Amino acid sequence: MKHIVLATGNPGKVREFADILGTGKLVIRPQSDFGVPDVEETGLSFVENAIIKARNAAAHTGQPAIADDSGLEVDALNGAPGIYSARYAGPKANSEDNNRKLLYALEGVPESERTARFICLIVYMRHADDPAPIIAQGSWEGRILLEPVGDNGFGYDPVFYVPSHDCSSAQLDPAEKNRISHRGIAIQLFRQKMGIEHA
Repeated sequence: MKHIVLATGNPGKVREFADILGTGKLVIRPQSDFGVPDVEETGLSFVENAIIKARNAAAHTGQPAIADDSGLEVDALNGAPGIYSARYAGPKANSEDNNRKLLYALEGVPESERTARFICLIVYMRHADDPAPIIAQGSWEGRILLEPVGDNGFGYDPVFYVPSHDCSSAQLDPAEKNRISHRGIAIQLFRQKMGIEHA
């Protein structure tokens, strides 16, 4: 069994990665199991931040590491909140704070101009000095609702409308969300690049 460290402390992400990636051949363990300290995300893009986090986890554990950096791009806000999605309303902000700030920023913007997408970049590093990390990217198109709807998911899920399913991301069944989401798409691409067969 191959152990891979997941460079996150977010329990929602740990569950999603384990659900989508779990094959019986891989054991995904969060970096919190190893006492890995968080690292400052100083990159200017999703891929740069993912590399920083994966390298940090691999350096502290001596194990291969996966990191993802993901966020929400809103066209009417010139791509914001983007790489700052998790801390859009400030460094101590929670999901409700971020959603509130986003809806306030979009007040008065008509429905047709509230287009947005979730982006996910996944990076796998065999070790901290890996010169050729495996990189996979997924995106998920939708638009921003006028108010939060639904209780599933986390982050911006309650305000992200999924046209193909006529509901918010937070109203989707978790298995269906894993299949169609930005992270689901990126992980499936990652599996292909890693040569991991479906369970």
